Amino acid sequence: MLEPFKPYLNTRFTESLGQVSGSRLFLEICERGYRGSRQVVRKHLTDLRKHLTDLRAGHTEPIRADIPSPRKVTSRIMRPQDTLSPELERRLLDVRIACPDIARACDLARAFAELLRNRRGFLLTEWIRQAELDAPKPVSGFAGFLRQDLDAVTAGLTLHWSSGIVEGHVNRAKTLKRAMYGRASFGLLRTRILITP
Repeated sequence: MLEPFKPYLNTRFTESLGQVSGSRLFLEICERGYRGSRQVVRKHLTDLRKHLTDLRAGHTEPIRADIPSPRKVTSRIMRPQDTLSPELERRLLDVRIACPDIARACDLARAFAELLRNRRGFLLTEWIRQAELDAPKPVSGFAGFLRQDLDAVTAGLTLHWSSGIVEGHVNRAKTLKRAMYGRASFGLLRTRILITP
């Protein structure tokens, strides 16, 4: 029950250098919706005080607020906004406020996802121009790679045809060949590919 409130507790504790009382912090998180026991909060604050003591003695790193992993941030960015819960939306907003590069990358990633979902390849050139203009380095690099094969990428984002079925058959053939450990002749491999559904 305390997990959603740990970032707040950690931030308040570190800002006050451990001088804020546990009762006060308990009341503050109760106002924010915490419904757990005082003992759980007390135990967490004891761990934080021990950590702060170790820090002053030079034994450990400073306490940080719970920072989401890059994978979590990416999944929140790439999901359609209407599928995010208010809590995830708020956490993503916190990340965007903390890092302007992530905010810009988020906007560009969502715009690209819209191009992809709605097959709006005709807008790709404008997206690439914006990404090369002021995006973080990984996004501008991705845009540069798209520009190298612009016609193919535009077709992929516009047309309904796909080479997915062919790629699936190639993958299946490779899997069958690997399963026979390289001992099969061409005839046997051909037979297995034709017979296997």
